[in-house]
Amino acid sequence: MPNANPIATVLLAISIVLLAAKLGGALAVRLRQPAVLGELLIGIVLGNLVLFGFRDLEFLRPPVAHAAVAQQANQPILSAAATLDVLARIGVVILLFEIGLESKLSDFRRVGRSAVLVAIFGVAASLALGWAVSAWLLPLQSWKTKLFVGAAICSTSVGITARVLKDLGKLSTREAQVILGAAVIDDVLGLIILAFVEATVIHGSAELAEIGLIILKAAGFLIVATFLGRRIGPLLIRLSLKLRVHGMFVATVFVFCFGFGWIASLAGLDPIIGAFAAGLILNSADLEKLGAGGERSPEDLVFPLSALLVPIFFVMMGFQVDLRHFLDPSLLTLAGALTVAALLGKQACRFGVLEHDVSRRTVGFGMIPRGEVSLILATVGRGLEVEGRPVLDSASYSAILAMVVLTTLVTPPLLSWSLRQPAPLVVTAKPALESRPAD
Repeated sequence: MPNANPIATVLLAISIVLLAAKLGGALAVRLRQPAVLGELLIGIVLGNLVLFGFRDLEFLRPPVAHAAVAQQANQPILSAAATLDVLARIGVVILLFEIGLESKLSDFRRVGRSAVLVAIFGVAASLALGWAVSAWLLPLQSWKTKLFVGAAICSTSVGITARVLKDLGKLSTREAQVILGAAVIDDVLGLIILAFVEATVIHGSAELAEIGLIILKAAGFLIVATFLGRRIGPLLIRLSLKLRVHGMFVATVFVFCFGFGWIASLAGLDPIIGAFAAGLILNSADLEKLGAGGERSPEDLVFPLSALLVPIFFVMMGFQVDLRHFLDPSLLTLAGALTVAALLGKQACRFGVLEHDVSRRTVGFGMIPRGEVSLILATVGRGLEVEGRPVLDSASYSAILAMVVLTTLVTPPLLSWSLRQPAPLVVTAKPALESRPAD
């Protein structure tokens, strides 16, 4: 949409997306569904109005080209679409920070073993099923293509599940702790799988040293971040309170969030993992003892920005869905089979839950959505070539995108329904009867 002042176009874009997000969320809530489902669906509607000849909202479409390409096309680098894309990415970082603030590190320690097993079982089963589907429907493709397709459906997207848990007020449940803990481990496993499949395709084999380095960097970040964060966090809070500058406390909270996100990216992790760790650490700090009792809580400070940016992320996620991909019967078959494999693969997570008072069904549903890692793997596979042909052709690439969309859409209603069911009964062994004394 042409405009002499690019800022005016950005403001219009934000207004449209926010209004659409709130209307979609309100409709979903009226239908007893999480608001995030309405935000995703309204994004899909806005992104596909072009199919009906309505092109006035195309200026919102996220950019896929580099800034240099935009310049060649006489488009401003500071475009509404680019700005929305950045705001959406910041929104999901803030969402995970907010989730961390409302969680307790001690609770995650209690479900640590379950989280590890849930992540491993879900990744292994999804990889195997993805390979099986591609071997069935893509028999003429190379084993490298099958490996990439299997890898692309492995990793859970924590953003969708975290938002549903938050909308329903279930973040403090044991199920939420298992799911979120497993999702963090899932992200690390996704990076390891990405390194493995990329090295295997390019070199024919994967260097153990490269995979080991990824594991060390990921584990090192989580350990060092927790150790140092619990010491640096209180110091930053005390300093912000001593300076007595208006807004210093809220600035310190966000510096902690964004700083940890940046450090996580240095370790090869997604910034959302760093933001989540920052929230956990800040939550564990006793703000009353630090002298912040008179300040608003970090959760209250984060909420206004969260309410502004998080809906943008989910609307723009839906905006990128092209419904024309679903019109090709062969593509629809492949996308449907991959979606079923993705759904069933994460149900293997149930076998990793060790606690008897945790709903295995809820954990299985919570691990379903795919997102960033799947899209990254699909993009890498689309760009890699073997013998002059891309590892993932357009059909495979589009089928993976459709799988991401479908798993994202089915998770909110499934998880919402499961969380509203009665808690599982805890069966305890009856104490042995005492032997009667001899007469």
